Amino acid sequence: MSESETPVTYADIAAAAERLAPVAVVTPLLSSPTLDALFGARILVKAEMLQRTGSFKVRGAYNRLVRLNTDERRCGVVAFSSGNHAQAVAWVAQTLAMPAAIVMPRRAPTIKAERTRGYGAEVILFDGDRVAMEAYARLLAAERQATLVPPFDDPRIIAGQGTVGREIAAQARVLGATPDLVLVPTSGGGLVGGTALALAHDCPGARVYAVEPEGFDDLACSLAAGTRLANAPGAHSICDALLVPSPGEITFAINSRLLAGSIAVADRHAERAMAVLFNHLKIVAEPGGAIALGAVLAGAINVNGKTVVIVASGGNVDAAMFARILSEHTVV
Repeated sequence: MSESETPVTYADIAAAAERLAPVAVVTPLLSSPTLDALFGARILVKAEMLQRTGSFKVRGAYNRLVRLNTDERRCGVVAFSSGNHAQAVAWVAQTLAMPAAIVMPRRAPTIKAERTRGYGAEVILFDGDRVAMEAYARLLAAERQATLVPPFDDPRIIAGQGTVGREIAAQARVLGATPDLVLVPTSGGGLVGGTALALAHDCPGARVYAVEPEGFDDLACSLAAGTRLANAPGAHSICDALLVPSPGEITFAINSRLLAGSIAVADRHAERAMAVLFNHLKIVAEPGGAIALGAVLAGAINVNGKTVVIVASGGNVDAAMFARILSEHTVV
């Protein structure tokens, strides 16, 4: 599939960057001599937990909602999410003065549900799996004549997330760095797909990898099979932001063309990555936000002598969990 056949193009990402310029944070690309020495590589961390609402998700949400017309804004939006997309949609809806209802799993981290309410959204806690939750959200949107805002499988969402890749390329140039590898936390594939699209244009030599939790490596399995596959039921992971049953249709069309691969990482490596990011860069990452660094800590990819960009995608973690993880993982 050529770029002209893809539902999202680099021009869409550039246009999204212009829309986001007044509201989004250009998050820093951080470095640490200690991490460089530890891995024998140049490690650069894109700190998306410093984005508004604490994750990259506001990029796609704003690019989607700001383009709604007057009638659509009056009817409002409905979203379904474990938390980061929920907060982003709630914040954008509040900013644009439109109603928002967010369907969230009852087991969602408390901090994510509280902050979603804090941004003025109606939070509906749902008992059931993600497939049932999405179906309920679609019915709710139809009943209210509201716009459904999916978390990843939407061209405007993907284009917004792609601004992460555009910023990485620009910031790396300022640092005199040429990324060899870019590792991106992945659930449905919107962030990694948008990032890969941007980098294919701005930094074509970079190899982009998705990073998924063990047991939720649906993208890795789908890439190997050449078709979209679902995770086996019954898996569990601490990475609540990354637990989707299968890749999106649109995102898989992009990722199957552009990604170098996908890496599955155990929870213990994501937890250690949280401790490493806090100790060496003084940033707070949630498990799913830290998992890309976890792939390097696990030795799942050879980074020796390379320039490696790690996307740290979010930092919305309950304080008690964060404190436990820091106490259990010793970091040099």
